[in-house]
Amino acid sequence: MGIAGDIALILVAALVGGIIAQRLGLPLILGYIVAGVAVGPNTIGPSVGETHDIELLAEIGVALLLFTIGLEFSLKELASVRKVALIGTPIQLALTMAFGYGLGQLLGFGWQEAVWFGAILSVSSTAVVLKTLSEQGVMGTLSSKVIIGMLIVQDLAIVPMIILLPELGNIGQGLSEVGIAGVESAIFIAAMAIFGVRIFPWLMGRIVSWGSRELFLISVVAIGIGIGYGTYLFGLSFAFGAFVAGMVLSQSEYSHQALADVSPLRDVFTMLFFVSVGMLINPSALWEQAGVIALVVASLFVVKGLIFAGISRAFGYGNIVPFAVGLGLFQVGEFSFVIARLGVSEGGISQNTYSIALTAAVVTMALTPFATRLAPILYGRYRERRPRELMSSFNVPDSGMSDHVVIAGYGRVGMFVARLLERLDKNFVIIENNPARSDAAREAGYPTVYGDVVADPVLEAASVGRARLVILTIPDALNTRLAVDRVRSHNDDVRIVARSERVEQLEELGKLGVYEAVQPEFEAGLELGRQALSQLGVGAETIQRFSDQVRRELYAPMNDGADSDGLLSQLRRTSQMIETEWMRVAEGSDLSGKSIAESEVRTKTGVSVVAVVREEEVIPSPAPDATLEAGDVVGVLGTTDQRRAFRETFGCVREEMPAF
Repeated sequence: MGIAGDIALILVAALVGGIIAQRLGLPLILGYIVAGVAVGPNTIGPSVGETHDIELLAEIGVALLLFTIGLEFSLKELASVRKVALIGTPIQLALTMAFGYGLGQLLGFGWQEAVWFGAILSVSSTAVVLKTLSEQGVMGTLSSKVIIGMLIVQDLAIVPMIILLPELGNIGQGLSEVGIAGVESAIFIAAMAIFGVRIFPWLMGRIVSWGSRELFLISVVAIGIGIGYGTYLFGLSFAFGAFVAGMVLSQSEYSHQALADVSPLRDVFTMLFFVSVGMLINPSALWEQAGVIALVVASLFVVKGLIFAGISRAFGYGNIVPFAVGLGLFQVGEFSFVIARLGVSEGGISQNTYSIALTAAVVTMALTPFATRLAPILYGRYRERRPRELMSSFNVPDSGMSDHVVIAGYGRVGMFVARLLERLDKNFVIIENNPARSDAAREAGYPTVYGDVVADPVLEAASVGRARLVILTIPDALNTRLAVDRVRSHNDDVRIVARSERVEQLEELGKLGVYEAVQPEFEAGLELGRQALSQLGVGAETIQRFSDQVRRELYAPMNDGADSDGLLSQLRRTSQMIETEWMRVAEGSDLSGKSIAESEVRTKTGVSVVAVVREEEVIPSPAPDATLEAGDVVGVLGTTDQRRAFRETFGCVREEMPAF
């Protein structure tokens, strides 16, 4: 059946490999790669016949992956890491090429072949890294921003590489071609800027107005793939053009729907890429040259990882970032295949070198999901060895604090929490490792410990062992996990409230023993929904019940991760039953003209009167001898049955929540 039969075979193999990987708790990427080995031309059994055609389809998978990343990516986010991306990445490429050149010389390659070998090893895998970051739920963290910024510049660097490498004997000619490619790239980017501002919004508006979801999907894919092809014609990579298209679309109001529609298609084509990577592995060659390949892989893991970590540290990124960057980008990338194939066709490298480089690339790709999980572990051990690095405190009593709140992070969220606690006259201390933010907290007069929240001396200085509550405002998922673990080691009973960047993170936080979590985007969306329902005339009580229900559904994964029979779960279930309801005292009611105590409200119904609104006057927490009058709006707190009993006993009717 030709390519149709090959795709059917790949889909079945990928399904089996994915299921096995899922059941074993392994990354899906690994299951796809193993499936590729199984159906590849180098193993017995059913195999793919049109390998080259599958590789071409796999390029679409990489392009769609970068297109969707572009949809979620913002140029403003890239701006924050522009220095390490634009300056650090070229340094990394040069250092890694020098390392690869030396390794090639050690393996007996000639000088030109060693240069080619160094270039092959210098770039990392955009597809594997982005897929791994997405699966682990750490997209949007500072580490991921640095990684994505460096990957983008690496992809751009492929163009001068494939121009200069064949001209190693005539560098001058190669440099002139690089200049021409640079001019073409500038023209393309300028054209994209005009298209994104003037043409694209009008085009998408017309398509959306027709009301055809099918046409909308086709138009989105056509834009992503079409612009990718445009970059290819301008001498840039096909995948990079798709990324640019995604960034253009991300600025429009249609980006969220586009992402939702394209994601399933992206997953299928990305699977083809990883299967095609596995098809390149030759188990017999891997066995024959196991020693050489092991040397290359180990050297990449150590040396290339240290180069990335060192550069990110040199550009001012501390804490877990160097570990995450080094362990996330040590692998050899898919664009290395392009360089390797060009090297063979140009006579720059031998078939043996091509095989070594190819196998090392695939092995390092397969190891990437495991390596990234080592980042918090290695970082924790590093902090144990250097526990007192850059720690100082301000306005914290020498004897320490007790029964207080620890706020980890003094960004916008931490600043708001600190101001709120200050107004309520509650004791708290701030932990912040950013010098500027730490200085801002000190200028505000807040007790502050400068240092890393995962460092034991810092936690000791903040008296975490005697704290009542710890609030983790840090958005980095990896740092949050490590912080929870370190806090628990100092105070197993303290309540921890954490910030969750993704819904997928909630279950893990629940298993870690976090008391409560907040998902900022959801809370903002829920409040906007509440305001919309209020403007549409929906009753306040109905809005409150609806909001509580939606919130319970969202945070269910966290509750499932915790002990469902524990005290915390019981308290949550109880709090979900108890609500405040507003009722008006009618003429002739048994409440009219009597005090709360005389009416025996609590004894007869079980509710508590928490507030009384009389015309323009608000009486919070009224005393038992407070007299109620006809027309008063009373706020009662109790369960559903208790509030019903109050209505029936005293003849009150529900009221909208008063506007205080």
